[in-house]
Amino acid sequence: MRVLVAGNGGYIGAVMVPFLRAAGHQVDGYDLGLYQGCDLGSFPAEAGSAPRDIREATAGELSGYDAVVCLAALSNDPLGDLNPAVTYSVNLDGTVRLARAAKEAGIERFLFASSCSLYGAAGSQAVAEDAELVPVSPYGETKVRAERDLATLADDSFSPTYLRNATAYGASARLRLDIVVNNLTAVALTTGQVQLQSDGSPWRPLVHIEDISRAFLAMLEAPRELVHNQAFNVGRPQDNVQVRDIAEMVREAVPGSDLSFAEGAGPDLRNYRVDFSKLAATFPELSLRWGVREGIEELLTAYTKYGLTYADFTSSRFVRLRRIRELLAAGLLDDMLRRRTSEDFPVAAPLAQGAF
Repeated sequence: MRVLVAGNGGYIGAVMVPFLRAAGHQVDGYDLGLYQGCDLGSFPAEAGSAPRDIREATAGELSGYDAVVCLAALSNDPLGDLNPAVTYSVNLDGTVRLARAAKEAGIERFLFASSCSLYGAAGSQAVAEDAELVPVSPYGETKVRAERDLATLADDSFSPTYLRNATAYGASARLRLDIVVNNLTAVALTTGQVQLQSDGSPWRPLVHIEDISRAFLAMLEAPRELVHNQAFNVGRPQDNVQVRDIAEMVREAVPGSDLSFAEGAGPDLRNYRVDFSKLAATFPELSLRWGVREGIEELLTAYTKYGLTYADFTSSRFVRLRRIRELLAAGLLDDMLRRRTSEDFPVAAPLAQGAF
């Protein structure tokens, strides 16, 4: 298949594009390029593309593709809180614009990277795809509304599928350190401390980015009737864990590290467990292979290989909110995060030691 991946220049895209190519598909990218140069190691050349904004997508640009994978989004709650209007512009308006352009271009398959965060404050009872959606942030709200708007486009000629990914983790050339497993592992390695900002009680479903890619591949190649206008939680039941359990796994993996709690740490509003039985029942041959402990070991290997330091950890290179603020301060983006230049953005620079 000829596949267009929107958001190919991000954390998941850097892994998914080579993964889909290895499965025999022809893959091109469509990305705004916010994280150019924010690399751990070398960003795969085959994942690259000229900067393009999904909010300006046209049918002409998409003509000739068999499927569109939409990973493009402002990717977490703190970034969403920076300017909720921008989050809605990119995550909702941009997603729908891309989908309408795909439909107009005659593309049947549209795979949308949704999120389990749309369950928000569901609590300790595992929730399935038909559960009430109670997002607690603009990011989660945009995922809810995008799914609903995409569903209105579904018909005999256009088949959207919504992959509600658990909280991602794992090594990537476009590493993120603002997600829980990657963050705790990095701070433990660079400081010897596994410090929790909450009391550790909230539940989180977790999934490795290679397994996210594996699920997208399965959906891409599945018979239409299995996935048409369907939502799937993406993850494994055994990877519903409490944050304090993640911290303990990291402490065990990093010799000499200590577990501590930030002063005044309390419970996080985001607290949910997820039922993944629909994915397993619909795709019995799909094997999600990564466990959290293995992912922590993979991260430690990557961090050590590329010499991750505390200065890197505290820089804009691997934290999306800091990178966006850096580009805004440099005048390279306008207030709605539209590019003011077609030139490559500068490489993110580490901050001074102790600036975190």
